[in-house]
Amino acid sequence: MRTSDRTGRLGIWLAGAVIVVVIGWAVTPGLFTRRDPYAVDPSNTFRAPGAAHWFGTDNLGRDLFARVVYGTASSVPAALLAVTVALIVGGSLGLFAGYFGGVIDSIAVRVIDVVLSVPSFLLAISLITTLGFGTINVALAIGIVSIGTVARLARSEVVRIRSRPYVTAALVSGRSHLEVVLLHVLPNSSRPVAALAALEFAAAVLGISAMSFLGFGAAPPSPEWGALIAAGRGSVSTEWWLSIAPGVVVAAVVVAVNVLSSYLQPKEAGS
Repeated sequence: MRTSDRTGRLGIWLAGAVIVVVIGWAVTPGLFTRRDPYAVDPSNTFRAPGAAHWFGTDNLGRDLFARVVYGTASSVPAALLAVTVALIVGGSLGLFAGYFGGVIDSIAVRVIDVVLSVPSFLLAISLITTLGFGTINVALAIGIVSIGTVARLARSEVVRIRSRPYVTAALVSGRSHLEVVLLHVLPNSSRPVAALAALEFAAAVLGISAMSFLGFGAAPPSPEWGALIAAGRGSVSTEWWLSIAPGVVVAAVVVAVNVLSSYLQPKEAGS
């Protein structure tokens, strides 16, 4: 086995381990820490990372590792909600437009172009202002912003699969459009969309953290990742761990998801 292959496999295993740990944090945070993320201890403020407090403590003496772990239960599901919205709406739009073509495809392409022409950050801010602050609304806004990207890829894949001989043969043999879509189009066009969904999840984690950092997410004392990073921005030079620790977690999740996404992407012949 070549060195590059071994390195690639190691990267995939490490990325998978990060994802498994983060899922564990989101589902059963009590297995990873016994500390209360909201417990205040005035005698234990601004403790640097160590054996007693792996990520240190904040200005109220709260254990930062516990807050990061419990914050996963809001940050990760929010990112999943954003990706789900993008996949359901964008995927359906791309599938419908790519499969039936004609006027429907032309209208869908114009809608996709309009959505993609608006800067994503500006569109997200506008949607959050309309929907209101909070983690759910931020996730919905991030999901809506991603609809155009998902729809464009889904449409291109469906157009490519629609022209294959086995799709034509299925239609000629009397299969309904629903059967052709479920049995042939979706299975053969899903892998690139799945890889994009992984990338969109990583982008959603970053986007939701950024919005929380700006104050659009959950209100204090919620331990949302972006809010935790924002809480320590004023004392990075002294209590560096307040922003660095949750920031490293966010970066690790994004990198891990990107690595897994590259594994999901279809390989070209001969590569």
